[in-house]
Amino acid sequence: MKNIKVLGTGCANCQNTLKLIEEVARTKGAAIQLEKIEDLQQIIGYGVMSTPGVIIDGKLVHAGGVPARAKVEGWL
Repeated sequence: MKNIKVLGTGCANCQNTLKLIEEVARTKGAAIQLEKIEDLQQIIGYGVMSTPGVIIDGKLVHAGGVPARAKVEGWL
């Protein structure tokens, strides 16, 4: 199971990223634990200056803008 965190303050791009990851995981049957982090200090603590950010198993894999569907599929 992958531990995925979406970092962002609640903007439309952050919400769309969250929905995209959920949809791809469901389509692929991938087991994930998805968490949304909105606390600005935590976001900065991960080194993310442009949201949304995506952390998978403790590693920053994306920051800034909604990731492409193909990219998300590659993560899962």
